Amino acid sequence: MKLSEKTPVLLIPACLRRILTETPQLWRTYCVGGCVRDWLLGLPCKDLDLEVFGVSYQDLVQALKPWGKTDLVGRSFGVVKLTIHGGETFDFTIPRRDSKVAPGHKGFEIEFDPDITPQQAASRRDFTINALMYDPVHDEMLDFFGGLNDLRNRILRHTSSAFAEDPLRVLRGMQFAGRFGLTACAKTRELCRSIASAYTELAVERVREEWFKWAEKSILPSAGLRFLEHTGWIRHFPEIQALQGVPQDPEWHPEGDVFTHTCHGCDALQRLPEWRAADAETRIVLMLAVLGHDFAKPQTTTFAEKGGRMRWISPGHEEGGGPLVERFLERINAPLAIRKRVLPLVVQHLAHLQQTSEKAVRRLAKRLEPETIENLCLVMIADGSGRPPLPAEVPPGVTTLREIARAMQLNAAAPKPILQGRHLMEMGIAPGPAMGEILAGAFEAQLEGCFNNLEGARQWAGMRLGSPSSGT
Repeated sequence: MKLSEKTPVLLIPACLRRILTETPQLWRTYCVGGCVRDWLLGLPCKDLDLEVFGVSYQDLVQALKPWGKTDLVGRSFGVVKLTIHGGETFDFTIPRRDSKVAPGHKGFEIEFDPDITPQQAASRRDFTINALMYDPVHDEMLDFFGGLNDLRNRILRHTSSAFAEDPLRVLRGMQFAGRFGLTACAKTRELCRSIASAYTELAVERVREEWFKWAEKSILPSAGLRFLEHTGWIRHFPEIQALQGVPQDPEWHPEGDVFTHTCHGCDALQRLPEWRAADAETRIVLMLAVLGHDFAKPQTTTFAEKGGRMRWISPGHEEGGGPLVERFLERINAPLAIRKRVLPLVVQHLAHLQQTSEKAVRRLAKRLEPETIENLCLVMIADGSGRPPLPAEVPPGVTTLREIARAMQLNAAAPKPILQGRHLMEMGIAPGPAMGEILAGAFEAQLEGCFNNLEGARQWAGMRLGSPSSGT
């Protein structure tokens, strides 16, 4: 299919286009996979995946050698890395056939086949939107399975029955649905349901990778969660599945059950400019925190009297969410550094409803370490905005908390101890248990607001030591 005027032109580097057009052995080279999909969506293409047909691995190496340095470290995967004289690097691969011979992601027999056709090669890809191929020599799009139409209609459709050979493709579908706002077609959902039991074959590292892509890159996170729901794979994440059907008070949560609220909350977070501007790890942390902020509601929700009437309430769900979020993050093999950031955001996500004195803000900032009040506010805004048809707005308590934290310069970091060991040594206190007790007491007094500078800290220490002197 020739590209139309409405289809953007894939920006092939001039040096690469010259290599392809001036080397006859490379005239059947195609851009494949994610780079074509992202280009059609108007997204930046970081890496070009180039697949070369009709040549053997050795013939490919010989064809590329005149253009620069060839690196054969990817030989077992059919990859040749070419670094041209100008310094740019491109990866070329020859097509292969994958055959399922055993359970698990390593249970594939790989056979390189230079005689395979582009259509046969495309058929081994997971979804039609990833099976698109672009011919840069002839400026032509190869669309054997309707990927362009599916991309336009935001449909996620498996390419062939070979999809069922690799269960990881279901979780890839989850993150693709979220990243690109896609809805799986009925047959793809059915196929995913039919292989749900194969989840146990997956390495936890690969499960984590797909969750992290969903958390970092989604434009519509709820689409990924709904994909899990519609394919039955939500059962493999019991903390999320338990949210389904859990009632909420319609006055505060007219949107529906807790799962529906979580979907809306994740989408609300994605819309925040601060989340979009954050680094990759922070986006992952915040999205996972919103995902898990109500994990304890299924265990704590009850119908009881509050505010003069009977209503659904979930007392203590914020504190109770910690162990459940920890269990979920451990199951997907999230690194400890990520877990340490997510957990305090979950446990403290109702802090804006509590007292917001300066003392309370100091203690909150300390409890959040290594996270920050500023990031907690983003979680709370997403939580408060995930209740349509109620308007998305910053809860008043969040505004107050932010203002106090910023005024105290605690919005981006926890308070640090003012009184240090060296100060006590100047006052004649030798290092040891006694010094440790004094430093711990001093920090506690600092959090209580007894002092806010070094002079005050020394005066406090002097009183603790039975001397009215400030020690200066």
